Amino acid sequence: MDVTTTVEVGGVTLGVEHFGDDTAPLVLLAGGTTMLSWPDALCAALAGGGRHVVRYDLRDAGASTTLDPAAPQYTLRDLAADAAALARALDDRPAHLAGIGVGGMVAQVAALDHPAAFSALTLVGTRPVAPGPADDDLPDHDAATMRRLFSRSKPDWSDRAAVAEFAAAGAEILGNDPAAAQERAGRTWDRTPGTGPAVQMANQLGTIFAALDCTPRWRERLTDLAVPTLVVHGARDPFFPVGNGRALAREIPGATLLVLEAATAIPDAAAGEVAVAMLGLGEPRAGLLPARACRNTR
Repeated sequence: MDVTTTVEVGGVTLGVEHFGDDTAPLVLLAGGTTMLSWPDALCAALAGGGRHVVRYDLRDAGASTTLDPAAPQYTLRDLAADAAALARALDDRPAHLAGIGVGGMVAQVAALDHPAAFSALTLVGTRPVAPGPADDDLPDHDAATMRRLFSRSKPDWSDRAAVAEFAAAGAEILGNDPAAAQERAGRTWDRTPGTGPAVQMANQLGTIFAALDCTPRWRERLTDLAVPTLVVHGARDPFFPVGNGRALAREIPGATLLVLEAATAIPDAAAGEVAVAMLGLGEPRAGLLPARACRNTR
């Protein structure tokens, strides 16, 4: 099964895509912000490992409810509630929740606010605090990379090719695969309603979250997490440098840390390794040690 559709939860429409057997245990992948942040190869590998995989768009992205991305009328906790409601709508059993980038922030709050909904947690390329200035002990965005990324002239958002080329150039600045980013941006453009401001927001890192109410802080609550947790982070991530992943793994009880030779995106070449780690979450595996025992596996 590989089906794209929508699900209504709490008066919100969420765009979802299914992989694998819908009777298998659920792995719910929160996009950051679009579901296409999650590589097809990883979704297929998880489904091949006997999971029902569902990746979904956050609000104001892709096929999900889109109103005014520049002024969101919801909070981070609302997005966390969306994740819990979607998990319950898809399966009576607790789900393995995963979030990438800003979706990883959603996943942290969802697991804290709705612990009964989730059986495991995977956090990819994210950090334990909201967008904006980082805590003093956390490495902030690489300033030179951010200047290059955000000082570029914006494309014509109604021109699919221009948007895809803009994404490819941004990926090169970040250290990701430009060809993969170009293809993904084109697919995002194709499935985003309006081909205007919504596409623009979906393709700019963190723009929606910059306007989002992310209070109260949740970092101090991470010690309350009681589910097996995997933290995956790129060693060369300039947006949320790897020290953020190390902090998450250190502060979440029993968490496992997997450091990839990557930047902000999960390369297709690493999809199998990440899938194995996710499928084995909670089980000791060679090369994947609890963070308190080994804070950097690479």
